[in-house]
Amino acid sequence: MQTPYKLETVSRACAVLRLFQDDRHDLTLAEVTEMAGIEKTIAFRILHTLETSGFLRRVDGHRYRTNLTIRNQRVFRIGYAAQASNTPFSDAVTRGIRAAAAKHEFDLVELDNHYSARSAIRNAETLIADRVDLAIEFQTYERLAPRIGAGFTEAGIPLIAIDIPHPGATFFGIDNFRVGQLIGHTLVRAATSLWHGEVDEIVLLEEAAAGSLPRLRLAGAERTIREALPGAGRTVHLNTRGDFETAQNAVRRHLRNTAAKRTLLASINDPTILGALRAFQEAGRQHLCAAVGVGAVPEAREEIRRTDSRLIGSVAVFPERYGQAIMEIAHDIVHGRKVPPAHYAEHELITAQNINSVYAADFLVGPVLLGRG
Repeated sequence: MQTPYKLETVSRACAVLRLFQDDRHDLTLAEVTEMAGIEKTIAFRILHTLETSGFLRRVDGHRYRTNLTIRNQRVFRIGYAAQASNTPFSDAVTRGIRAAAAKHEFDLVELDNHYSARSAIRNAETLIADRVDLAIEFQTYERLAPRIGAGFTEAGIPLIAIDIPHPGATFFGIDNFRVGQLIGHTLVRAATSLWHGEVDEIVLLEEAAAGSLPRLRLAGAERTIREALPGAGRTVHLNTRGDFETAQNAVRRHLRNTAAKRTLLASINDPTILGALRAFQEAGRQHLCAAVGVGAVPEAREEIRRTDSRLIGSVAVFPERYGQAIMEIAHDIVHGRKVPPAHYAEHELITAQNINSVYAADFLVGPVLLGRG
């Protein structure tokens, strides 16, 4: 609606500023001209004025970036169903999501899946009924993914799925096969150093409920080991629930029935690998294994620092950084931008050689309780 007091030039400048949603997005003169629907000469003069006035800055020579934070006229409601509370990995993800939601001025609706299939379904139904603008799903069960994904799709609610792909959702998680290859290469080096490459058994600690994608970590590890050490002994698959206790019990039972000596251990996460190591310790066979985990959770970092540990390393995926990355994806989606179907978390192998530089802050905090990761 036109008003007699409206200045067209100022209105155009405001329209240009709104194109810069935040300081992560750069625009060229051509992009501004197209998006704002104004002539190139006028667009250039507006950009130049905004730059010299300090509202924009030039980056990479010909691109512009905002120096302002423009409050959203609409507050978006983001639903988040956390994997579980009181576990290091899930809690780190949740803390990051809370902080990033506040930064983006999202109204965050939090629920807890409690590692429970029933809770995950109930929470998804709650978020759908609440008509959130976008949902973030962090649940463990692959078999639930089609049902949950279909529910959000039918409701027209965009979904971001953490770690377990859901139909229709944007995926955020680990590049499982590449992580598995890194685990395999690390175990090959350990076997070469400890036993001149002689391996009697490869034990893979799985979590059946999580499904096929996390299992790719173990598939990548096994393939890499067998390509480098074709004479390695048999592979044993042990199912766990992804936690310390079930892994410890599974490996205890296995050790009672195997004469294998030199054993490589790979797992979907750190708590299970730590449970396996405890079983080897109890059996007096710690010197006959070498292990690599995933997550670099605090308990695993403590174990890696032990001079007599057979936890050779853990692949850190930095769950404390998930929140910022996920909320940037959410920000793009709710503002109508196209996003890739999958986004992979950064990862890095943590060993005794680099742990104190990567995790120097560990010395500032006390001990933690063991949980899934």
